[in-house]
Amino acid sequence: MKTILHKANSRGYANHGWLKSHHSFSFANYHNIERMNFGALRVLNDDVVQPKMGFGTHPHQNMEIISIPLTGALSHKDSMGNKRAIEVGEVQVMSAGTGLTHSEFNDSQTDAVNFLQLWIIPQEKDVTPHYEQRKFPLAGKKNQLQLVVAPKDKNLRDALPISQQAYIYRTSLDARRSIELTSSSNNHGFYVFVVEGNIKIGEIALNSRDALGIYETEQVQINADTTSELIIIEVPMS
Repeated sequence: MKTILHKANSRGYANHGWLKSHHSFSFANYHNIERMNFGALRVLNDDVVQPKMGFGTHPHQNMEIISIPLTGALSHKDSMGNKRAIEVGEVQVMSAGTGLTHSEFNDSQTDAVNFLQLWIIPQEKDVTPHYEQRKFPLAGKKNQLQLVVAPKDKNLRDALPISQQAYIYRTSLDARRSIELTSSSNNHGFYVFVVEGNIKIGEIALNSRDALGIYETEQVQINADTTSELIIIEVPMS
């Protein structure tokens, strides 16, 4: 088993006033040749958007984009005609494919929005753009893995589809509970991101906003020292 440790305080950081963003991988003005990606996982941004502010209309192409709100709600509008808010408990996916434009805005007058945005390199380029979002029950992640994103060719009805052999799970572990990850392919790795809490993977201790990339192993055990919230991304490594 090989591991790559990304401590929370080692992430890139940008403060634009209206937006505060931590970058797990190279993004925008944060460039780190050793943190370009983890396999097909290209971006994991931890964004806080101030009230009445947001991202203006901008383009994307040939990228699988996943947004996961942690607090607040974010209004979405895109060139495919979708216009709706994404809230805590929901997950949003966009397959940018041949190209799309979109905007994201915090409509609240008083409260900031905190959300994670992930970019996954697609398995195939120039697919027809696709958008979907879904609310997942909180009970479904209690001390178990809740699959929220999966490859579109697997036709898993309970998960949102993307154009890559990648999976995203959520889990909420009670203190002193454990969970086991089993890789779906020898070529896959896991990127475990701690939203909140304290866990151990082997002898490696992880705290809030720490992350650990794990590869060249079939199984991984996660042990929670305290109540912990995790996002787990399984991606092809090559």
